Amino acid sequence: MKHYFFESAIVAVGLALLGLFVYMGIASFAARDRVVSVRGLAEREVQADHVIWPIVYKTTGSDLQQIYASLNRTSAEIRSFLEKEGLPASDISDGVPQIVDLWADRYASSEAVARDRYNVTLTLTVSSAKVDLVRSLISRMGELLKQGIAISASDYGSQVEFEFTSLNKIKPQMIEEATKNAREAAEKFAADSGSKLGEIKSAEQGYFSIENRDQYTPHIKKVRVVTSVDFYL
Repeated sequence: MKHYFFESAIVAVGLALLGLFVYMGIASFAARDRVVSVRGLAEREVQADHVIWPIVYKTTGSDLQQIYASLNRTSAEIRSFLEKEGLPASDISDGVPQIVDLWADRYASSEAVARDRYNVTLTLTVSSAKVDLVRSLISRMGELLKQGIAISASDYGSQVEFEFTSLNKIKPQMIEEATKNAREAAEKFAADSGSKLGEIKSAEQGYFSIENRDQYTPHIKKVRVVTSVDFYL
């Protein structure tokens, strides 16, 4: 009888330990299901580091050879002005002149036919990392009027574009900042609910957006990212 009693005791202890382990496993599994989902925001204002500036010049005439000679002179004078002020020649490129034959328009009026036959548009494009220099030159283009060059600034295609191309340099810091912001929100939630914040279960970086700060300062950009983070409680 003693022999069976000893074996029964061993079995009972084993079953008790098994039950304890099962209970602890279930409790641990249930705890792992307690998750808080939060979002973290990071924003920065940065200066544009690249600019694209189309310089549009228009003229009219009826002799194409004279028009092309005039365009070449005008292009050279604009280039000379820009380079003299410190803009590298490699930052300036010539476009193909766009020519409209007014007389070829079947609906042209007799008044239009009486005027110059060709309407020509020439575009020089400045693509440069010298944003501050270009901004100062844009405000001084009126000086070309002294040379008889009138720059068209009202066309849709002549709008200046400011870009920020160094996003990869600030990405790690902004993601870290957004994640820290998310953790602070999660810690506040955990404290309010009487819980303790655990490790990160999952995280999603989110999309980086770059926009003008406002319509008046397009050379200043606002960079924004939102991260989504799930924490265990």
